[in-house]
Amino acid sequence: MENAVKIARQLGHAIQEADFFKKLNAAKEKADADEALQALIILFNQKRVAINNEACKQDRDEEVLKSLNEEMRTVYSQIMSNENMIAYNNAKQAFDSSLQRITAIITQSAEGEDPDTTDFDPNCTHDCSTCGGCH
Repeated sequence: MENAVKIARQLGHAIQEADFFKKLNAAKEKADADEALQALIILFNQKRVAINNEACKQDRDEEVLKSLNEEMRTVYSQIMSNENMIAYNNAKQAFDSSLQRITAIITQSAEGEDPDTTDFDPNCTHDCSTCGGCH
């Protein structure tokens, strides 16, 4: 067991040294430093709170809710079209995909698959009746 934990820690270091990890952190730092993006995120959260507050009122105004929702969607669109947010989302997707592959290899190996040949298949539904085979 102790050897497996030691190797898991080594894997943790390897992940932190990998390009997908470094790119995610760099993209996060840029997004965090983007004052315009951060202001939009704050505004989005304020709109969300305002919507929640209005929705909780007994005499809520549907027109106000509609207007706040439109404003929130507009701010969300601005956030998602920000170049630093786009870069962050792309880096996050690459990170998640890489981590998903690593996790799949570990899980499949723990289930008895050959660690040297098992791999991640993004099309796998985990329902073998729908599958033509993993290998």
